[in-house]
Amino acid sequence: MNIKIINNNKIPTELNLKKHLHTLILFDEKQTNPLFVGVLKAKIKRQGGKITDLKKTALSAELDNGSLLTWVMVSDKKSPFQIQTLLRKAFDTILSENPKTVTVINESSKNDVWLKQAVYVALVNSQDLPNLKSGAKRKNLILINAYGTSAKTNFKDIQALVAGNTLTRELTITPPNQLTPTIYRQKIKKLSKENGWKVEEFAMPKLKKLGAGAFYAVAQGSEPQDAAIVHLTYEPKGVKETISLVGKGICFDTGGHNLKPAKYMSGMHEDMNGSAVVLGILKAISDMKVKVKLDCWLAIAQNHIGPKAYKQNDVVKALNGMTIEIVHTDAEGRMVLADTLTMASRKKPKAIIDFATLTGCMHVAMGDRYSGVLSNHAALNCMAVGAGSDVGERVTAFPSDEDYEEDLKSQIADIKQCNLEGGPDHIHATRFLGRFVDNNVPWLHMDLSSSNRKGGLGAVASEVNGFGVSFGINMIEKLMKIKAL
Repeated sequence: MNIKIINNNKIPTELNLKKHLHTLILFDEKQTNPLFVGVLKAKIKRQGGKITDLKKTALSAELDNGSLLTWVMVSDKKSPFQIQTLLRKAFDTILSENPKTVTVINESSKNDVWLKQAVYVALVNSQDLPNLKSGAKRKNLILINAYGTSAKTNFKDIQALVAGNTLTRELTITPPNQLTPTIYRQKIKKLSKENGWKVEEFAMPKLKKLGAGAFYAVAQGSEPQDAAIVHLTYEPKGVKETISLVGKGICFDTGGHNLKPAKYMSGMHEDMNGSAVVLGILKAISDMKVKVKLDCWLAIAQNHIGPKAYKQNDVVKALNGMTIEIVHTDAEGRMVLADTLTMASRKKPKAIIDFATLTGCMHVAMGDRYSGVLSNHAALNCMAVGAGSDVGERVTAFPSDEDYEEDLKSQIADIKQCNLEGGPDHIHATRFLGRFVDNNVPWLHMDLSSSNRKGGLGAVASEVNGFGVSFGINMIEKLMKIKAL
């Protein structure tokens, strides 16, 4: 990231308008004289509004010299999500002009929460994402001037968070012919070398030898058979506690023999988003130099049709010895995650968090504004809801009681992969996955129904929004503060 942030403790009494062409001004309701108040009041009067309207929507005005000013009134009553949403919309006009410099002035008497959020929103929406259009222009932003900072204000963690979120979005947006399992694994090796992560690959021959039949069943239908479970480790010196992250990395999902219709197959290159979220978290935690060991497991494969592809009524044996009756080949995500969770669980971490674009059912339940979480520990569900609220990535918790598993009883195997009768598939999937996690290991499953939202979500303006990176970092920090669940 080549964007410099300059901290300025003192708020200027006036601006060099030739230098500060794009400026966001934060002020609170008690202020009667924010910068350029005359211009502000004149525009409000012309529109027939009130200055307090700026609590809900930003207002922009262009000065005679061409400088663009945008005002936002801060409020203690807004949640992080509401703050981010308001600031994202405030920056729409500013960032649409592709500026080289953005100025953020915090005139508010409040703390620097709004200022930090404004810098984050400006940064995260100024990153270049994959764009294969002929003549596509790169983003120009190279400098953010932040005025009204406190002595303790530090933007390094914000820059790390932006780097992680951007990595997640870059990978997720990449077209499927440019992110096959082979290419993805090469990218991961490059990232590992750049960031000092240990990398270990369990390719198809090794997985077959180990007996990882659930993963292998899905991946065997692709040619070449380049799928793998990739294990990455971030381990600072002197760290004892381990948290495991698991990510679904289906680079393209046709549905297999139970082929998806065109409408639902479009966009299935994003089915690897869970693994991209894990990589984004890992990148941010590494840049922040957080004192925690992260064990990351990525289930990288494709779900294709072919002579070797798995099919309905097959019975396969998973890595933990459990036999699975195949009911629907488009329920491949829980299959690749089953063996991956077994591997993660065997390391006995303090907790496991998995991320996956797993079920259409969760999208039906929550739409694309929230993601859902389910856990084998009630306390972890509660922590997750709080963690999401803290950072503006909203989640809600669902039940996963034992009796739901009655719907997965098989006549010929230990468990059914899913069922064809419909119902709460997001809960069924969690009950299925839970059979591959040691009961003594606290485990949280996130079904990423909000990974893509038209018009953006929270702080992020792009449709693919990197949801889960901020959440994951906050969850890790919370887990580090407790002895046990």
